[in-house]
Amino acid sequence: MTKIESHVPQGPITEKWSKHKADIKVVSPANKRKLDIIVVGTGLGGASAAASLGELGYNVKIFCISDSPRRAHSIAAQGGINAAKNYQNDNDSVFRLFYDTIKGGDYRAREANVYRLAEVSNNIIDQCVAQGVPFARDYGGLLANRSFGGAQVSRTFYARGQTGQQLLLGAYAALNRQIAKGSVKSYPRHEMLDLVLIDGKARGIITRNLVTGEIERFGAHAVVIATGGYGNVFFLSTNAMNSNGSAAWQCYKKGAMFANPCFTQIHPTCIPVHGEHQSKLTLMSESLRNDGRIWYPRRRRMWRSSAPNSKRLPKSRRRTGITTSNAGILRSVTSFPATWLPVPPRSVAMPVSA
Repeated sequence: MTKIESHVPQGPITEKWSKHKADIKVVSPANKRKLDIIVVGTGLGGASAAASLGELGYNVKIFCISDSPRRAHSIAAQGGINAAKNYQNDNDSVFRLFYDTIKGGDYRAREANVYRLAEVSNNIIDQCVAQGVPFARDYGGLLANRSFGGAQVSRTFYARGQTGQQLLLGAYAALNRQIAKGSVKSYPRHEMLDLVLIDGKARGIITRNLVTGEIERFGAHAVVIATGGYGNVFFLSTNAMNSNGSAAWQCYKKGAMFANPCFTQIHPTCIPVHGEHQSKLTLMSESLRNDGRIWYPRRRRMWRSSAPNSKRLPKSRRRTGITTSNAGILRSVTSFPATWLPVPPRSVAMPVSA
């Protein structure tokens, strides 16, 4: 029987990660140069991981299914990044960010991981600014915030409607710096076919060169899989075609546990399809879910959640309520006012889709 181990450190939730960092064994700089790491995927997760590992001194090989890391689907992300900076002095804190994130996820997320994310959120913003990500600023030149999703405070940092694009370009620039230094070697147009296990540990991958068709093998001391989600299991999806989850499936076949498949992120704000032949949807601005938005169906007022702030829920919980109200029909279309409340509403048709 397979033993499921989350590897979450022991102790109180507010102390477990700081204690873990104090207790963990470190690798000396001389030994880092002897270790090879494979990173599969070049989105925000993969590119930033490869750039950080290269900066630390490891030898990194990074694999991209597209012709450039800039084509990763992270470039389509909008919205912004939450961080407990408390710039607005509205009583924000690490714990409040942790609580709002847990609540926004319908209390399904692993609390220890969410608290760790809340702890490092401020450092993430600082690193992005240092890499040149052009976050929005107020007239005084300070970073601007807005309220977003299910948050009760203004903590979202954003770059117009192109937050994902600017973040990916920043990570791509950091990755290119490491490639130029020689600590990272890039392999574009390579598709992962299989995961190599030695004594139960991931030690390499088998890939196909999508230009020549050649099957190649690569070994390393550790393998990082950062290939994104599998939203294309839905017919109507805003994901790119390369977001097919094939690498995660190869890991699953080799014994990796597939946790929480219900956590596919659902975007409720898309331009409606034009006919049965269309399988790709165009994502609209996530600012359509900000303050003052009320959701309507085409024929009747719909979906009043039991949550007290039902009009300010994150996209996944919002979509769940819509599909429930529409008897689970994923192709139903919901009208959604795209103006502030004091202004007469101008409805925009929004399909419910992955």
